[in-house]
This record gives sequence, structure tokens and C-alpha cells, in this order.
Amino acid sequence: MSELSIQELEKVAETYERLLVPALFEEWAHRLADAAEIQPDQHVLDVACGTGILARTVAERTGAGGWVSGVDINPGMVAAAKRISPDIDWRKGSAEALPYEDEVFDAVICQFGLMLFSNPETALQEMMRVLKSRGNLAVAVFDSLDNSSAYAAMADMYARVVDERVGAALRFPFSMGETDVLASRFAAVGISNAVITSYEGMARFSNVRNMVLADVKGWFPLAQIHLDEPTIEAVVREAEEVLQPYLTADGAVEFRVPGIIITATKP
Repeated sequence: MSELSIQELEKVAETYERLLVPALFEEWAHRLADAAEIQPDQHVLDVACGTGILARTVAERTGAGGWVSGVDINPGMVAAAKRISPDIDWRKGSAEALPYEDEVFDAVICQFGLMLFSNPETALQEMMRVLKSRGNLAVAVFDSLDNSSAYAAMADMYARVVDERVGAALRFPFSMGETDVLASRFAAVGISNAVITSYEGMARFSNVRNMVLADVKGWFPLAQIHLDEPTIEAVVREAEEVLQPYLTADGAVEFRVPGIIITATKP
């Protein structure tokens, strides 16, 4: 991430907000807010907030009497979030060292960030630290790539057309999809009352090119992967074939992306 300037990071964040959020993340924001039982006037923290779709959804529920904060290690994401919703408290910070005092929040939520942290167990400990007694924790991760066939096919295509490192970058967000592994991670940090629930999710991109660009411009740069224009065009051509089973009559790409939400209440 350090190799990208703040301007480049903001461009990545803008693509992420424009292409990935509506196609993939928006529906999960409501699910996670429900799972955390967000109420009016609560104090809520969104960890790994990205451009802020979850924090914005939560802020609608907490209302004028609530306080919502979003934290992300990526300054480009934080800058984009601030532009979209300046009334929310946005902060740059690490999930493994959250910039808040102990027991500040009624709920702590994290949407598709846990698998990206350098130390997920430390991040979970930090989330519990800043959570009030009887507060709710809700964390979403993607199900196994075996259950997301379109992304599995795309990962194989990237490995074939570009190289294995690119395929691995697309597979990586699906690395925590085993429920027994998730349970053991939570138990390892003392969260013994975690409830793990699987949900069906759907992705919908307006066309194949936008699905490709969502990753090429909105995700891969954060993994230090930068594809030139001829390579992008080659990927789009190949993706047109790979994604044929998921095309709708209007040329959109629709497919299942199941996820898992883990909830717990702090004693």
C-alpha cells in the first residue's frame, strides 16, 4: 500500500465505491446491521470501513442521537468515506490497534475485513476491548470460494491469462469460509458464545467489463498488482467467455456469493 500515493489510493477507493459497493457489498450492510441489532442513539464502530457503506447504513438506524465511527488503514478509503458522508467520524487506523478507549461502543461491526488483517485474532481482541459490556459484535466474511463459482472461474482465468499471483489475489478474500476454522479463531481469543450463520448473497455487475474493472482498479492495486491496458483488454475478452453462464438478457453478470456472519455479545 505504501507504494501508492494518496491520490492513487483515492482513485482506487472511488472505483471500489462505484463498482464494488453496489454490486457486492450494499446488500450485506443491511444484513450486518440487523445481525448487530443496531438501535437508535447507539455508539457503533465499523472496522475496516472502506468507503463507508456499512457505517452509512448504520447511521441511518442510530439517528441524530447516535454516534457512528469508521476506521480503515487505507487513507484513500477514509478520504473517500469523508467526502461521501462528512457527518460520520472517520479515522485512519489499524484493526490490530484501534484508536479508541476501552468500552466505548454499543456495537462493533466488520464487513469482509477480517480475512485481510495481518493478525485477525489481535483484531478480534481489539474489537472486544472497545465494546461495552453486553454490546454486540457482528463480523461478516465470504464463504469458501468453492461456493462462489463465478469468482472461482475468474481466479483461474487470471492465473492463466496473467499469472498465479493475480489469481491468488482474487482467491484471498475467500480464505476464511470454513465455519470450523472461524469458530476456532473466535474461541482462541475468548469469544466462546459466537453464533455462526450462513447467508445467501448475490452479486450483480452491469456488464463483464465493469466486473473486471472492479477488481483490476478497485482491489488489485491494494495488493500491489497493476495491470497495463493491453492486459486488461485480454482479461476482458477472456472474461466474456468465462462468465457466459452468469450473463443475463441485458448483459449484466449475476451470480451467488454466499457469506457468513459471526455474532457475539460481550459478557
